[in-house]
Amino acid sequence: MKYKHIFGPVPSRRLGISLGIDLVPFKTCNLNCIYCECGFTTNHTNIRKNYADFNEIIAELKDYLSNNPELDYITFSGAGEPLLNINIGKIVDFLKTNYPKYRLALLTNGLLLSDRQVLEDIKNIDLLIPSLDAGSNEVFQKINHPVKSVDFNSYIEALINIRKNFKNQLWLETFLIKDINDNSKELKLISNIIEKISPDKVQLNTIDRPPAVKGIKGLNYKEIMEAKKHFSGNIEIIKNFSSKKIVSQNSFDLIINCLQRRPLTLDDLIAATGLKVNEINKILRELKSEDKITEIEGERSVFYSVKNLK
Repeated sequence: MKYKHIFGPVPSRRLGISLGIDLVPFKTCNLNCIYCECGFTTNHTNIRKNYADFNEIIAELKDYLSNNPELDYITFSGAGEPLLNINIGKIVDFLKTNYPKYRLALLTNGLLLSDRQVLEDIKNIDLLIPSLDAGSNEVFQKINHPVKSVDFNSYIEALINIRKNFKNQLWLETFLIKDINDNSKELKLISNIIEKISPDKVQLNTIDRPPAVKGIKGLNYKEIMEAKKHFSGNIEIIKNFSSKKIVSQNSFDLIINCLQRRPLTLDDLIAATGLKVNEINKILRELKSEDKITEIEGERSVFYSVKNLK
């Protein structure tokens, strides 16, 4: 079965082996973040509706989970805001009823957490990870570019209140950008808000892949460690500063095995492996840096093939 709405499983530094569910069309979001690796938002909206066919999603989940795969999480994520899909609660209920062995995670920007129906929809999520990139409205607008209907103070109030309304694991992600939200004043404002939210964990992240806005930069290891000093509690750095592989060996071997058989394009690899484009590009970059593959310009695209590995 060809999957349209689910992807992976993807190896994640945060969540282990995670099967993703993408509930909205590409770049449908209520933010337009300057650091987004998926590019600019094309459908900038805060309206919840049925963005993806519910029956198609359920059919894909039944097909994939029928093999009883080993997963750390099933994660609502993708290249948009999952909570914009009005059927997310029904999908959560379906998974909890029919596949209770799997933990569910939700990656969200948090803008819709003030909505009572949203809170009802996500009450059975095992792990909620909203984001907070700014401690002031000025920086919020500069980094996140929300839809006009979003009020910064109401957004912060919803994040603070979520601890009272959500009883399972709550982590918070903060994305740091050089010369924008990494100064002591802004970091202190963010830290003060986080203390009021009281999440179980705070994850500090920074730019790792090409962002939507060219020229903005992430923090280096020394800088993000310095920023970390402004926060207290359980603080984790997500950005990988080491030279270690950040993809699973299984995914790495899968790409190698495919390319050893015949030259393939990026689209060929997506179709052959079921991996997401970001995951495949990550592996291809590593293979190129290790001089293990060649690129050949073909009629329909660039073809990749494995070099003689003797």
